[in-house]
Amino acid sequence: MSDRNFRILIVDDERNIRSGLARALADEADEVDVAKDGGEALALFAKARHHLVITDLRMPGPISGLDLVKRIKQERPGTLILVITAHGSVETAVEAMRQGAHDYISKPVDVAMLRLQVRNAYEHHRLAEENRQLRERLEAAGEFPEMIGQSAAIREVFDFIRQVADTDVTVFIEGESGTGKELAARALHNLSPRRARPFVAANIGALPESLIESELFGHAKGAFTGANRRKAGWFEMAQGGTLFLDEIGEMPPKTQVDLLRVLEQREVRPLGSETTVPLDVRLVTATHREMEALVREGRFREDLFYRLNVVPLRIPPLRERRDDVPLLAEHFLRQAEARHRRDPKQIAGSAMRILCDYPWPGNVRQLRNCMERLVVTLEGPVIHADDLPDDMRVAPSKRAVTLEQAVEEAEKAAILAALCESNQHRERAANLLGISVRTLHYKMNRYSLQ
Repeated sequence: MSDRNFRILIVDDERNIRSGLARALADEADEVDVAKDGGEALALFAKARHHLVITDLRMPGPISGLDLVKRIKQERPGTLILVITAHGSVETAVEAMRQGAHDYISKPVDVAMLRLQVRNAYEHHRLAEENRQLRERLEAAGEFPEMIGQSAAIREVFDFIRQVADTDVTVFIEGESGTGKELAARALHNLSPRRARPFVAANIGALPESLIESELFGHAKGAFTGANRRKAGWFEMAQGGTLFLDEIGEMPPKTQVDLLRVLEQREVRPLGSETTVPLDVRLVTATHREMEALVREGRFREDLFYRLNVVPLRIPPLRERRDDVPLLAEHFLRQAEARHRRDPKQIAGSAMRILCDYPWPGNVRQLRNCMERLVVTLEGPVIHADDLPDDMRVAPSKRAVTLEQAVEEAEKAAILAALCESNQHRERAANLLGISVRTLHYKMNRYSLQ
């Protein structure tokens, strides 16, 4: 591991074991410290920034291995911990994992297996550090505070938004439910010259047909029974700013005609009014429907569709940006912890692999809800694979094979072939594959290719 910035603390009361483990792991970290008991371990831990602690559970003295796990997780919740347990003491190791340990290994220690676990722990640390740095960059930039991601697919969305945000061009956002279409619309507004004016978001599909025109265009006093006062519609409320109409494909035919007239004349006539209101509004619309099919079926006006579809923007589903799952999961975890005033949790490597492999039919919204449910229902500090919903833990081989999954299998095979050809030299392997070393590291971690 080059450029690691990775430090290990080994805790064992037997000198031969701790010195042997230190020698075996010397090449896996920048620094390897050793301690003979819990007290010495805590003293070392207070002085240095250890990223991984490997500790025996059975040690003499007032601080047991299990106590050490609890203390370390209290002081630095992000620290990864591997516990060493004697044969037949798996129950104690499980209890340690409930207290926050990342994984366990049984005695006698299989050095090869331990090295693999340490490398997995390093990859977990590296990914968390990259995500932290990326969050800091995104927060500093302030451009997309809620649109979290670093994948090529989402970066294309960011680039598009930057390119058109300072114009008044009408943007048509396509994407499955839960992909974040409203967030993209808000980003378009926040990066535009209209940012100081209102952003009005409205969902056409959430209203009964009888109310859509009144909500969209407003109405005059006495326009219909119950209209006791003048009411501004969404267009007027967004004056000078941006109006975002979600689920535009659900708009009834009569309202489509009226909307087309508003877009052509740049003015709106509230229901029951004799006067019109000039408009200065940027319109952004979105749908999860296949609009071309609705046009062919005569359910949506072709001329209106072309008016709305001036510049199309597609928000990719989460299954097309799986590289963003770890970052999104951590982001939603922190949000839910703050919202519900819960202690910090971390996601075990086995659980994160499942999250990355899952196809996420509900997209980013489903991932956010999943993280919130885990924060509320789990008591321990670590989210393990068994804590995830049953449908997520179904082996990918038992799910229907999609084109995306087939591509992933081909990608894994190409990475393995490049590693073999380069004799495990990652920089040469990355050059063979035409990707960066960082991307190779991430994909190896994602596919568990150590």
